[in-house]
Amino acid sequence: MSVLPAVVAAALWGAATGALLPRAAYRFSVPPDESWRTECPAGHPVRGWLGPARCGPCAAAGAPPQAPPGAPPGSGTGPSYGPGAPAFATATLVVCAALAAATGPRPELAVWLLLAPAGVLLAAVDLRVRRLPDLLTLPLAGAALALLGLAARVPGHAGGWTTALLGSLALGGGYFVLFLLNPEGMGFGDVKLALGAGAVLGWYGWATLALGAVAGLLLGALYGWALVAVRRGGRGTAVPYGPFLIAGALLGVLAGACRHGPFPFLVPA
Repeated sequence: MSVLPAVVAAALWGAATGALLPRAAYRFSVPPDESWRTECPAGHPVRGWLGPARCGPCAAAGAPPQAPPGAPPGSGTGPSYGPGAPAFATATLVVCAALAAATGPRPELAVWLLLAPAGVLLAAVDLRVRRLPDLLTLPLAGAALALLGLAARVPGHAGGWTTALLGSLALGGGYFVLFLLNPEGMGFGDVKLALGAGAVLGWYGWATLALGAVAGLLLGALYGWALVAVRRGGRGTAVPYGPFLIAGALLGVLAGACRHGPFPFLVPA
């Protein structure tokens, strides 16, 4: 398979899987001291985790617009009780297409495409409620290492499973130290998420791990400074680091993949 068919297939995969995320985002988007949502704002049961955030009974009854509990006004419209599918589908499509363009038809591309929807979901939940559910972060780390272990056995791969494992431990340990130094500014969920991010970054080596780690911290710092600049926060304002950790991992993987993929000239060795 050449690069273009891989990108098209990845984009279709991203759009399809992203469209299934809204219901999970709604159910997971609760404060840390609350259990996952099981009902729509009107009290009807929400079953399953994948699919649109839309309530059939509310639609049949012609329910008026309402927002989910604890959500800002306007986040729910009638039977739609959570985020819309187009935003998730677009975000996941872009991420998957970019990964395919950078990686090309290598075995690890399948791993990136399987992990990408979970990363988009985690970023969305953390942005909404500053929470990274263990139900997502820990399985993500385990899945990343297991899938990369399989990819390492397929001819044509461009990474190493040993550095993926060590990268997981290194980045997870680094974020654990940051958590100990500033527990008010960084949650323990970020530490667990760093295990998975370190695995995917470590696949392409220590330089990629360093790039992705620094990029994530820098993006988070820039966001915090921007909040201060527009007077929407101060030095003690809690920042959801999950989206920036994920964005840094994505940038690192794209850079590492380009070195071995169809466009090595984009990233000097």
